[in-house]
Amino acid sequence: MLIKTNLHFHTGDDPLDNLSYSAYQAIDHANKLGFGALSFTCHTKLVHKKEYEEYANKKNILLLPGIEATIEDKHVVIINCDKEIENIRSMEELRIYKKNNPKILIIAPHPFVWSRKSLGKKLVENIDLFDAIELSVFSNKFFNFNKKAIRIAKKHNKPIIATSDTHSLKDLKRGYTLINAENKNAENILSSIKNRKFKNKMDSMGLIAMARHMTRVILFHLFPRNNRHTTTGTRIK
Repeated sequence: MLIKTNLHFHTGDDPLDNLSYSAYQAIDHANKLGFGALSFTCHTKLVHKKEYEEYANKKNILLLPGIEATIEDKHVVIINCDKEIENIRSMEELRIYKKNNPKILIIAPHPFVWSRKSLGKKLVENIDLFDAIELSVFSNKFFNFNKKAIRIAKKHNKPIIATSDTHSLKDLKRGYTLINAENKNAENILSSIKNRKFKNKMDSMGLIAMARHMTRVILFHLFPRNNRHTTTGTRIK
């Protein structure tokens, strides 16, 4: 079966981004667009809840636990993780965590986009850690930040996966993958990604959308939101 999937998705639960829509609204919108699998990957916090998972299931959507962690001051997306991931601060700690949790998926998000949080050279320095490299929606023919990411992915034999890095629901459909999996569960979906059994769909940002996004990124760095959330996360077996 082909499963429309997005694995980089921020919601109103994000402790840093000031987003107006709730997880439930995000699930409803994804359902309208025909998505079958999602992961809420908020900054620094695993916001996955059983209530969200059950609500998504009613909409025929598999909701996977995820996070956009800050590792050595760089963004790293981890899928199918548990609450322990919030305590990981270094690449070496992440390496140990992955060894103890082999069913996770580690994605290098927007690795060469202009941001101090992008991995940059740390991607190649720790290439063994990463299962996939993100094809960023924040790229176009004028500012092609994906070109180097694609080259690195080919050189190191890593799949490159499209996401929307959603911070606005209207952007959810910009980038996603159609995953060919035998069953709609975490194991099959992540295995299909690692084995390149998927197709990318990408509608990159134009210059105006990119300018708006860059403004948001700058404001994020200047005035980070300082909310605290108490959440629970359970890795899906």
